[in-house]
Amino acid sequence: MEFLPDPFRTVLAFVVVLGVLVFFHELGHYGAARWRGIFVEKFSIGFGRPIAAWTDRRGTDWQIGWLPLGGYVKLYGQEGAGDVTDSADVAPDHDPRGPRYHDKPVLDRAIVVAAGPIANFVLAAVLFSALFIAVGRPVGNTTVASVVDGGAAQAAGILPGDRIVALDEQPVTRFEQVQAYIQPRANQPVTVRLLREGEERSLTATPAPRPGTAEGAAPVGMLGIGGGVPSYERTDPISAIWGGIAYTGEVTAQTLGGIWQMISGQRGTEEIGGPLRIAQLSGQVATLGLASLVSFMAILSVNLALINLFPIPVLDGGHLVFYALEALRGRPLPPRAVEYGFRAGLAVLATLFVFATWNDLSSFGLFRWVHGLFG
Repeated sequence: MEFLPDPFRTVLAFVVVLGVLVFFHELGHYGAARWRGIFVEKFSIGFGRPIAAWTDRRGTDWQIGWLPLGGYVKLYGQEGAGDVTDSADVAPDHDPRGPRYHDKPVLDRAIVVAAGPIANFVLAAVLFSALFIAVGRPVGNTTVASVVDGGAAQAAGILPGDRIVALDEQPVTRFEQVQAYIQPRANQPVTVRLLREGEERSLTATPAPRPGTAEGAAPVGMLGIGGGVPSYERTDPISAIWGGIAYTGEVTAQTLGGIWQMISGQRGTEEIGGPLRIAQLSGQVATLGLASLVSFMAILSVNLALINLFPIPVLDGGHLVFYALEALRGRPLPPRAVEYGFRAGLAVLATLFVFATWNDLSSFGLFRWVHGLFG
């Protein structure tokens, strides 16, 4: 995509990345519904007026919407047990479409809902495994390539060529792990264990604070070092597959850790981004080559899976909470409770969307530009 102008490359990369992730997410729901004997009325990638549509031999309508910000799978009878009435011409026991979604056991419904996030985890593992097979597995490289003059690392005595092996006794094998550990610890002493010419040493460094990118955001810790260029090690396909699965688990754990740091106040929330940030990063990563774009897609797939598992009504995680309560009660929740739950979920999602968009615009410098224009 390097031959394309920046705006076209960004849009194309964004549509490809998000389209693939959404397709596999919805394909998980679709496959599970077919497995559990539930008729799928519609499979849509994107929203709004369809730019392409067709019907398969099973009667499922497939479409691609013009707004590529998500997708959905509409299941027969998914509107709600009390919202669907029988056709005057078809008895429920002889309905050619089979049982309605809400007539299925709660376990079947939970399987269908959970299949979407699971599909994204599987996609991430497949993409990572394919990268390890085609390019090789990145070998841990925490060797310091450069030290910033006057930075925290120089003050602590860290030198180029040192290899960091642990931070506060937590082992690190990749430069990204060093960054993730240091960023939320501005002005907090960190014990750095490193290897210098084969000899292990321990130093204490205090990351210098850098203001957050968004107004009012927590400062970001900076150690003042540059990492070495990662190397890649070719592995056999079996090791690559297991490595892809393990790396997916590692990315999941790191993402959950970052979310917890934001909740507990250890980390600024300016990193929360929306579609604009994803589009910008997609365009930037696309210039680095196919391998980088695939890796970025795999990481986003993990994030999409985790977001959908949040226990917020409307999301898959919220549905799973409702189904768990239904299983415990032995009967569905009252319709009014479900309705209020979904209203609250929509309010939460709308708030998160506005907040993420605000962060996106802040990171692009829009508010600084407006302030300079009128200030």
